[in-house]
Amino acid sequence: MASFDPFEILNVPPTSSQAEIKKAYYRLSKVLHPDKETGDEKSFMMLSKAYQALTDDVAKENYEKYGNPDGPGAMSFGIALPSWIVEKENSVWVLGLYGLVFMVAMPSAVGVWWYRSIRFSGDKVLLDTTQMYFYFIHKTPHMLLKRALMVLAASLEFDKRHNSQVQERQSDNDEVPALIRQLPNLNEKCKEHPLCRMYSIKARAILHAHLSRMPLNPETLERDRQFVVKKCPYLVQEMVSCVHQLVMMAYARRVPRLPSIETIENCMKMSPMIIQGLWEFKSPLLQLPHLTEDHLYFMNKKRHVKNLQQFAQLKPDESRQLLKNLSDFEYENTMKVLGKMPLIDFSIRCEVIDDENTNVVTAGAIVTVTVTLERKDMKTLFGDTKAPEKQGIKDETNEEAAGDEDEAAAAAPVKKASAWAKPRKGGKGKGGKKPAQNQKNQKKVPAKAAATATTTASEDQAAAGNSDAESEAGNAEGSDVESAAGSGSEDEEKGKNNSSLDDDDDEEWERLQAKLNKRERLEGKSRLSHTVHCPYFPEEKQEYWWTYICDRKSRTLLTAPYHVTNLVENEEIQLKFTAPRWPGVYTFTVCLRSDSYLGMDQQQELKLDVQKAPAPPTDHPQWDLSESEPEHTDQQENLSDYTTDTSDEEDSD
Repeated sequence: MASFDPFEILNVPPTSSQAEIKKAYYRLSKVLHPDKETGDEKSFMMLSKAYQALTDDVAKENYEKYGNPDGPGAMSFGIALPSWIVEKENSVWVLGLYGLVFMVAMPSAVGVWWYRSIRFSGDKVLLDTTQMYFYFIHKTPHMLLKRALMVLAASLEFDKRHNSQVQERQSDNDEVPALIRQLPNLNEKCKEHPLCRMYSIKARAILHAHLSRMPLNPETLERDRQFVVKKCPYLVQEMVSCVHQLVMMAYARRVPRLPSIETIENCMKMSPMIIQGLWEFKSPLLQLPHLTEDHLYFMNKKRHVKNLQQFAQLKPDESRQLLKNLSDFEYENTMKVLGKMPLIDFSIRCEVIDDENTNVVTAGAIVTVTVTLERKDMKTLFGDTKAPEKQGIKDETNEEAAGDEDEAAAAAPVKKASAWAKPRKGGKGKGGKKPAQNQKNQKKVPAKAAATATTTASEDQAAAGNSDAESEAGNAEGSDVESAAGSGSEDEEKGKNNSSLDDDDDEEWERLQAKLNKRERLEGKSRLSHTVHCPYFPEEKQEYWWTYICDRKSRTLLTAPYHVTNLVENEEIQLKFTAPRWPGVYTFTVCLRSDSYLGMDQQQELKLDVQKAPAPPTDHPQWDLSESEPEHTDQQENLSDYTTDTSDEEDSD
């Protein structure tokens, strides 16, 4: 009752006294009482409620708080519906509408959304595309770069049947064949499925034209180029993940073929190539604005500059002299873009966290390699000719090895047979096989010799270690007398040992706290770092990096490639792998690759001196009970360590 006013009901002013209120109540009750002829039941109830609100303390308090002498009242809400919904004649139509909305339309909408969403992985890649990557990587464990580019172009994201965003035009029948004729080494006559399908050939031709920086029709193929290039970073990351999963499955002997390190590295190379619109063999300086092949030709005549770091270390007058064909505005823009490019300080630290001695690597131990990345701008190198050059990644591919073998075979002198010599039967077949067998035997002998040399060296080290252990044991026996004589100094040594143990515990606690804090930070991992200069990429791109550990000799991957997406200034990454099972000195490679820039890759060698794993303990002296203990000690062991009041009273008696 928001409009309840007791003074108005009693016809008295708000400043009236209690006597005036009672007088007005008695006067009106004689008129409004239901027993009177002029009585009104509702008006009399309102009169009584108004009188209570002004005279009774509880009712007066409720009126002042809630505006009602009865206290807070219940409030009800309703939904205004049209009257035809609740009419009896329209009940069938209303039920039919409800059934259509809640039993047909809503389940259909949820089903369509669900079946569309399950086609994609968490990285917005079609699951059918992922299965295709697994098939081709397993089929070609040593995948070359051009082969990887063909597989990438065959992604089902570029097929109209799997992606409705793909546009197929009538003009493609004329423009795509004309573009193919301008591109060498496209391998458009490949018969493998789906590499031979039209959408795959079109996407491959567009990628080749993009890497060659060829101008395309802005109304047709240029739009297709932007669509294809925009999806490539997600697809390349998915391909890298597929290679890593196949490597892990090969280690678990679930698949027979182990993908080589070149396969995953060739997949990684495609990302900066596509983002910068450059082939791998092109100069990294072409990533700078206003620079062309002609500028590089004149630059190399005066001074051979191979990468961006060497160009940044030039003195200002030298760099301006090399780029004298550029205007002042173009030169300033070029140096500005160069100054914002990344310069990574790449350092590694190796340890075994779970062991007591973290610096000793034993066979089969879990090795943790902490990779520290510090990003700076390239402008810190301007004019600094003394800065050391970063060590790039050396790729040892099968193509180079095959080329070296061909050159060696061509350079080898060929012995001509004499004219009078008679040809022997089967000379071509047998004579051609024996030298190859001899070469194989010659190759195997040094390898076996090297293996035996390493094993004998390790045996000599083990023998030396045993002799040292025996000498230490003899010294320990000889020093028993001295230790008995100098027992007074043992207390001081124990105190020092206790203090050192406390320090070790504090260091261990700090290290564990640092690991927990880092884990909390990784849970909210960011994907923002620095914006990439990529004028040939249709979207804004952030700097991302891959870091991993591999074995160049066996051409295998040891750790999963870690995708660094939040490198702003400093970042630490932990890579873990299992140490070799046999003792010896091993050399691995820790690699850092950019997914946005060419020529920014780095590597560092990691040498591990793997020691022999200690034998597991077989004796447990803490569980052995000595038989020479007296009997009363057994009785004392049965007593509780905590005394009670009753035991104290018995002892006092």
